[in-house]
Amino acid sequence: MGNTGCGTKTGLKAFQDNWQRPFQAAFSDKVCVDAARLYMGEWAAAFGRQEATHSGTFMGVAPTGKRINIRYMDFWKVEDGKITDNWVMVDFPHVLVQLGIDVFDGEGWEAFDRGEKMPPRPNDRNTASREGATQWR
Repeated sequence: MGNTGCGTKTGLKAFQDNWQRPFQAAFSDKVCVDAARLYMGEWAAAFGRQEATHSGTFMGVAPTGKRINIRYMDFWKVEDGKITDNWVMVDFPHVLVQLGIDVFDGEGWEAFDRGEKMPPRPNDRNTASREGATQWR
């Protein structure tokens, strides 16, 4: 199970054919940097980044030769010593912006953080909502 762009793979062969090999074809010289590994019961997780060179086509983007960071979160369910479930989240918008593609077309919320745009607020529909909204402004 994964975020949009990852797809859902069932079984080791599907993972290897439809995730691992395309990823290896798109990125070379990879270094995995785990920020943390966590374990709880039958679940294990890791998050961090892979540093890699964009050396093959990735999501339609021709190789750029750029060295990039690929942020991820990975969760595994382990039963009887075998991985039986795997949830992966890869920050594809961050990968693509490093390759020169802004999937949000300048509308990402980072513009709020930089003070370039004002964040929208819920519409005031009645007095109660206006009073509640005033508390949070």
